Amino acid sequence: MFLKRIKSPYLKFGLLAIVAGILGSGLFVASVYFEAWGDLPSKEELSDFEYQRASEVYSSDSVLIGKYYLFDRQPITFENFPKHLVDALVAIEDERFYEHGGVDYPSLMRVALKTILMQDESSGGGSTVTQQLAKNLYPRKERNQTNIAVDKVKEMIIASRLEGIFSKEQILTHYLNTVSFGDNTFGIESASLRFFNKPTHELNIEEAAVLIGMLKATYGYNPRIFPEKSKARRDLVLQSMSKNNFLLEREKDSLTAVPLQLNYRKFNYSDGIAPYFREEVRKQLLKWNASEKEKGNPYNIYTSGLKIYTTLNHKMQVLAEEAMKKHMRSLQGSFEKSYGKTAPWLADKKLIKKAVSGTTSYKKLLAEGLSADAVWDSLKTKRDMTLHDWNGGKTIKTSPIDSIQHYMKFLNTGSLAIDPKTGAVQTWIGGIDFRNFKYDHVAQSKRQVGSTFKPVVYTAALEIGIPPCAYFSAREVAYQNLKGWSPSNSGDKDEAYLNYSMEEALSKSVNTVAVKVLEATGIDNVITQAKKMGIFSELPQQPSLALGTGEIYLNELAGMYASYVNDGRAVLPYLIETITDRNDSVLKKFEPKRARDRAFSKETRQLIVEMMKSTINTGTASRIRKTYKLTNAIAGKTGTTQNNKDAWFVALTPNLVHVTWVGLDNHEIGFKSTRLGQGANAALPLFALWYQQLNKDRSFDHITKAQFERPSVFVRDQLNCEPVKKDGFLKRLFTNPNKKKRKKFKKSP
Repeated sequence: MFLKRIKSPYLKFGLLAIVAGILGSGLFVASVYFEAWGDLPSKEELSDFEYQRASEVYSSDSVLIGKYYLFDRQPITFENFPKHLVDALVAIEDERFYEHGGVDYPSLMRVALKTILMQDESSGGGSTVTQQLAKNLYPRKERNQTNIAVDKVKEMIIASRLEGIFSKEQILTHYLNTVSFGDNTFGIESASLRFFNKPTHELNIEEAAVLIGMLKATYGYNPRIFPEKSKARRDLVLQSMSKNNFLLEREKDSLTAVPLQLNYRKFNYSDGIAPYFREEVRKQLLKWNASEKEKGNPYNIYTSGLKIYTTLNHKMQVLAEEAMKKHMRSLQGSFEKSYGKTAPWLADKKLIKKAVSGTTSYKKLLAEGLSADAVWDSLKTKRDMTLHDWNGGKTIKTSPIDSIQHYMKFLNTGSLAIDPKTGAVQTWIGGIDFRNFKYDHVAQSKRQVGSTFKPVVYTAALEIGIPPCAYFSAREVAYQNLKGWSPSNSGDKDEAYLNYSMEEALSKSVNTVAVKVLEATGIDNVITQAKKMGIFSELPQQPSLALGTGEIYLNELAGMYASYVNDGRAVLPYLIETITDRNDSVLKKFEPKRARDRAFSKETRQLIVEMMKSTINTGTASRIRKTYKLTNAIAGKTGTTQNNKDAWFVALTPNLVHVTWVGLDNHEIGFKSTRLGQGANAALPLFALWYQQLNKDRSFDHITKAQFERPSVFVRDQLNCEPVKKDGFLKRLFTNPNKKKRKKFKKSP
């Protein structure tokens, strides 16, 4: 009836269009509500959702050192949000947040009029914080126009339901815990830790404004990538806070004058402190996960928000990594200079070809049907590549083969510090750079240990009754039943007429004497002694065992040396103290694994420690005293393997064992000279530089100022002898110093 009274056809058509639009919109909304376009979460589902939470890894001194996650998220409660953070969010994102019921219809109409009638594409989406929470919880999947409309209506319905379930504080809490901040970071706590290295409750006003400002465009306003745009957006947030009476005008002016300052901290896989340690922790957690699933406990280290409390000392690790970088950078320069243009990674075509042929890229191309020559040609093609060195990374035009040669030359390292009483790992360095060298030389690498094995030989000798003042000739011997094998000593010293006490021979690392002590002790006795001391790797039943030709894991070696300051009991290094759930309820507590029985007597233990003190004071590791001026109570042993392939140093203190290896990943390349590649030069400085820094920090006094127990009178008497004796006149008269003695090696004493 009403339409019949309208004379103008245009007006009538317009009204009909409006009515049809309203009815159509209503029907469309109803169809979405009744799930014609897909399921909607019920109130029960909405009230019962759980966050996917990152698991956190803590050091023993309570520092967050890493996370495991699919999405970097650490939910916190509303009480942890500073008021200015909430004010900033409401001011810039949803001014009428406390007034609407999930959908701000006046704002929505304003946006619709500006967008449709005024063609203003910058008018925004009119979404409330609650609607944005709905989108965070149920992300949009497709981007065509129909789906956007459906998603928008779904978000409005879900927002209304959320408002019926949760209080305004709870909605803000859920929103700030789920929203993305870019850099694969979700939730305000993770964002605060990443961009400012502090928890949310410590954020000041301008820092909170930076993070809230990012929400409009997490990439475009990322302060790490676009600092100027981020500051402009921050200032706009501060202006909105002033406009909504959350800030006084003078406060706003003062804060906008503050420069943008970040304290960016990465928690990704390859970066940050102790990456090799964190990777080993992750591997152990996955094993624990698997065993828990079998018990019906489906924990997930990436989503369950576990807390992993480790043994690592953060401060010690930082100092250890600094010392490593300082020494290895310098050593690398000397190493490359020693070879010059004849370096094997430059001139040895056979070695280069072998290295290239072992790569995944080469094998993949070969599997695709290319000939070996075609694969080689493909890998010679130059392209833009980033090559890393100790001066950073450089992007240049180069080929994959050039890249392989570039990385072949790098010296690598592994070092470990443990508490010898428990095996708790204090520091762990698996290599020089986790981004480019994933192989962990602490947990994965078995290398020949050189002279660091000699204390085991001498321990076995003492245990069967050979006195420490027994003398052994340093003269070189060719063993007839070992194909003329003739171990020799380093250096130019004429030792044909010299006889060393066991203490002197161990401290000076005399190879000829070590083999003779092994012969007198028996190979089987030495291997048995090694097993008692925690060596589980198979050892060669050969006389060369005395010179450390056995291949042993670095952490295995550390556990063995611990027996000398742990009442004769070896330990198994361990990394994790406790695993808890998100509420700190203990799920698993790890106990130290120590040998039940003593591996040797108290007297033997004191004798070997005294011998290794001599190594530091007057022997192969004397630069600890002379060069690095360390006056602490330290015993130790250097080690260098054949052809200078491996350099070792073990430091023993009353409350700390530190083991260091330096060499190349490619076993076919060694140091050019013993002078450069010996343990005292290549490995020892990693400990010495680090220990110098520990000495400067009073919090480490319990380690650096600890003293070894005073040896008994009996032990002191046992060592009361001349270190070296010279052959008598007649023996010298009938001995040709230039002719090797020839004899058979006795494999059983």
